[in-house]
Order: sequence, then structure tokens, then C-alpha cells
Amino acid sequence: GLGKIGFDHAHGALCESRGLKPMKKANFSHGAEFQLDTNLWLLGAFHPSQQNTFTGRLTEPMFDAVFKKARRILAECSRS
Repeated sequence: GLGKIGFDHAHGALCESRGLKPMKKANFSHGAEFQLDTNLWLLGAFHPSQQNTFTGRLTEPMFDAVFKKARRILAECSRS
């Protein structure tokens, strides 16, 4: 779907911009987290569309969890 396409392009662009080799196992899924480089992370999240929310594929707690991960990663990166 569109999430995977966006994830794959973001992964490729971030790696290219840093001169990194793309990770072979950077598969898109909700809540996936990949450290691409020092202080460079890529997090996966389903889009909060009606299709995802009305079907229960994405719940509010699931969406909140991704932002908790982002805050945790930012806090860890700011300490280093």
C-alpha cells in the first residue's frame, strides 16, 4: 500500500543522503523502528485513514505508541 511505498522511499532517501547502504530487512510495519545511523531513525506507522481506523487495523493506542517511541528515541539521542 501507500504506507509501504512512502516508507521505502523515505528509507532510500535517508540512506542516500547519508551515504549509507540501505538495510535489507527494513520492512514496513506499524511500530517498526530502524536505526539507520547515529541519531537517525525511521519509524513505521499506518496512516490514520478511515479505512485503517474504521476497520480496527489502526487503533488510537497503536498510533499513540508510535509517538511514544519517537519521544523515547528523541530523548535518547539528545543524551548522546
